[in-house]
Amino acid sequence: MTMTVELGGLEAVVERLVKEGRYGSKSEVLRAGVRLVEEHETRLAELKAMLQVGIDEADRGDLIAIEEVEAMLAERRQRSVA
Repeated sequence: MTMTVELGGLEAVVERLVKEGRYGSKSEVLRAGVRLVEEHETRLAELKAMLQVGIDEADRGDLIAIEEVEAMLAERRQRSVA
């Protein structure tokens, strides 16, 4: 599929990456960039889902006192140091 893309100032970056030999073509640079965006969007969706789990738990009243959380974190730090 052929696509026309307006890159503005980013076109110089694409050209430099190809010129330096890091990528074989402008298309390779753009495909790599789109893959990175896709990975970012996937991770963002995962984080949003985890956040929603926390919100749902809080709405149900499934909460942990801050003192408990602090104790758990202190215990983790101790284990990682040991």
